[in-house]
Amino acid sequence: MKTSHEFPADYSPCPAPLQAGISVAVPAECAGWRLDATLAKLFPEHSRSRLQGWLKQGLIRLDGAAAEGKRKVYGRERIEFDVDAAVAPAPTLAESAEDIPLAVVFEDEQLIVIDKPAGLVVHPGNGNASGTLMNALLHHAPQLAAIPRAGIVHRLDKDTSGLLVVARTLTAQTDLVRQMQARSVKRHYLALALGNVERDGTVDAPLGRHAVQRTKMAIVRAGGKEARTHYAVLERFARATLLECRLETGRTHQIRVHLASIKHPLAGDPAYGKTRSGDARLDAFPRQALHAWRLALVHPVTGAEMAWESPLPADFADLLEALRRD
Repeated sequence: MKTSHEFPADYSPCPAPLQAGISVAVPAECAGWRLDATLAKLFPEHSRSRLQGWLKQGLIRLDGAAAEGKRKVYGRERIEFDVDAAVAPAPTLAESAEDIPLAVVFEDEQLIVIDKPAGLVVHPGNGNASGTLMNALLHHAPQLAAIPRAGIVHRLDKDTSGLLVVARTLTAQTDLVRQMQARSVKRHYLALALGNVERDGTVDAPLGRHAVQRTKMAIVRAGGKEARTHYAVLERFARATLLECRLETGRTHQIRVHLASIKHPLAGDPAYGKTRSGDARLDAFPRQALHAWRLALVHPVTGAEMAWESPLPADFADLLEALRRD
């Protein structure tokens, strides 16, 4: 019995997207496979975890009956899918829409690219039950209530400004998550670091929760998650250096922790940048001086390479101009 999870080279996945009432025959090549592995091959635009969830909800049936993912298939069975129920908006999410202005840089049927201002929280959480980017997105595009996390696939800290991509469909969300995992999404930041950064470099240090201050992150050599930040010097000032940072991984507070670890914390960083610079303008900057200025990815449907850039927000640009006058 065949158990290798490979199709012939000329085999193509299910020719039609999942839709209400679709019925697909299990290919003979899947004989002996688990049902969940078969679904992953037939519908690669959806993640395994999403397909597993739909199986548990009874929204995917095998020969008209609910089935577990571990069940073996033998070929010729019929897979039926009830997509309408699977993507029904969650009431609590749909009711969270708020009319909050958004700076939309790009939008089509699959993606929304937002230029997030500093001060806007991305996702509701403790102390931020409303007034977030997610609430704004649900008002801007109500169909996002049907997408997990309203299509948000990565985040920016509250006081970090710049570009962020949102998926408008389940297919786009799965593809973007896979691009993130493959590290093919390119995210470039402008960062104003305290002190004189002598040369370009890379910080390769794993990150995890701070052992005592649980709202902070720290370098954790044993058990931390892999984290790598590349930085290049763009401009030097008397007491600070403008850097371009490129993320190879995307951990919480990654740039902030990594730069602080090399004794060049971000200007204005309330958590990791307590070092006094000796320049009142730098020390008074009210947020971390970090801006996600460039985002590049592959369109999840067309396959086109796409990129966007965001100008510095006024507060950051004004600080740089003041430093240049010296």
